[in-house]
Amino acid sequence: MSVIGLSTSSVYPESAAHAFGYAAQLGYDAVEVMVALDRLSQQPTAIKQLSEHHGVPVCSIHAPCLLFTQRVWGTEPWGKLERSAEMAHLLGASTVVVHPPFRWQKDYARGFVEGIAALEASTGIAFAVENMYPWRASSKRGVEMYLPGWDPSEEPYAHTTIDLSHAAIAASDPIGMARRLGERLRHVHLTDGTGSAKDEHLVPGRGAMGAAAFLRHLAKVGFDGDVVLEINTRRCADRDERVADLRESLEFAREHFAASPR
Repeated sequence: MSVIGLSTSSVYPESAAHAFGYAAQLGYDAVEVMVALDRLSQQPTAIKQLSEHHGVPVCSIHAPCLLFTQRVWGTEPWGKLERSAEMAHLLGASTVVVHPPFRWQKDYARGFVEGIAALEASTGIAFAVENMYPWRASSKRGVEMYLPGWDPSEEPYAHTTIDLSHAAIAASDPIGMARRLGERLRHVHLTDGTGSAKDEHLVPGRGAMGAAAFLRHLAKVGFDGDVVLEINTRRCADRDERVADLRESLEFAREHFAASPR
């Protein structure tokens, strides 16, 4: 049954502790923990205590595979994924979100597709590989920075994630990608983008990605994975503005995903 969750990254520069507080205050169903530079996000036991204190479950773990988290939990990528699965088990989460390898991680990339399948088999956790995008500094043609590629629909992953901000940079139609993925679509990062070269992570509905139509499509086809709000609130002037953005995002998700089974 689908839940609407809040990514801890949505409250940056505040901490994971604040994310649980916001989720409880606003009525989110769950939290996705982005394992990042925030020390608290790296501590499974502390996260478990936060979850229990606020009465908000953890639906997913985002593995530390971003450019700025390359040294979080060490530098060995498979070890990071194993620790992410351990954290998911401890917290009762069913999904680990993972990005495809960077091009310079050639050894990791070489066996990535098979390695993800093996990890799922050995851990019982779904590793939902996320769509990324070509890197570009302007509107010019982008440079491929991910292996085996940025589009998970082109590989035989059992579980995948669609992020609307990433789709905006790639000029990729999210509904088309969802159709290609079918039942392999496990997870959604609900956000928005305008199509610029920046990874904007806008409040859904403020960009050009047709977030409402995307949610309605998911509801129509009976999508039963989780929808996690992953927005950028770094430029909010104060707490009240952040709360307003988080509330607007949740209301948007509930309005347009209302027909999906709960």
